[in-house]
Amino acid sequence: MSHTAHIRSHRKPRRSASTIAMRAGVAGGVLSTLAVAGASGSANAAEPVTQTLELPTLTADLAAQVAHSADVTQQAAASYQLRAERDAAAAKAAKEAKADLAEAKKKAAEAKKKAEEAARKEAAERASRTAERATLSASADTGSSTGTGSSTSTSTSTATGSAAAVVSFVQAQVGKAYVSGATGPSAYDCSGLVQAAFKQVGISLPRVSQAQSTAGTQVGLDNLQPGDILYWGGAGSAYHVGVYVGGGMFVGAQNSSTGVVEKPLSYDPPSGAVRVL
Repeated sequence: MSHTAHIRSHRKPRRSASTIAMRAGVAGGVLSTLAVAGASGSANAAEPVTQTLELPTLTADLAAQVAHSADVTQQAAASYQLRAERDAAAAKAAKEAKADLAEAKKKAAEAKKKAEEAARKEAAERASRTAERATLSASADTGSSTGTGSSTSTSTSTATGSAAAVVSFVQAQVGKAYVSGATGPSAYDCSGLVQAAFKQVGISLPRVSQAQSTAGTQVGLDNLQPGDILYWGGAGSAYHVGVYVGGGMFVGAQNSSTGVVEKPLSYDPPSGAVRVL
């Protein structure tokens, strides 16, 4: 016996039977496993081992597929972006076209309205001229009718005094030439003839038709007398003048084609008349 055996703290603790049994079981299991592995290793050592290195190949293919997929995705994104830009441009163009169409319709409506107003105005003026001509024609027919009811015109004037002298003068000029600015004696323009006629009776008239149309007292076309000055156009803005000679007739220097002529009022109905005698 050791000389320290009597000391309690120096004694090794006794191992229990269960602990020893457990350790023995674990050791046995490990030995059994090693035995099986050794046997298996011995058995497999007799057979050749074939190695297949597929993993690197699969990894390279996968990388190529990923790269191709990325390219396809990028192309698709670019295509979508281009399509979006085209759609945006088309929408903008459609919006502008719609605005242009609306503006064109507005202008067309305004033009149509103006055309209709012009047509109405022209129709009203035409109706007014037609009514005026009808009145003048009726007046001429009344003045030129004979006691037997015939409607033949006559150039015989019933004028007396100064009016007769004016009428006689203008009738004597029938057949002479029309020349713009001429005042006789071989040629006349419309206002030149009227001025020369009234000069025969000592009346000085303005030179141009605009002034002659306001030189006397305005008279109605249904109340004309020989020697009255007829005018065409507005009073003060007349573009032509002549002399009423009675019987529904007038004498005037019409134009370069006709010269000085004597015609019925219905040939060229005047707009108004003034009386200076």
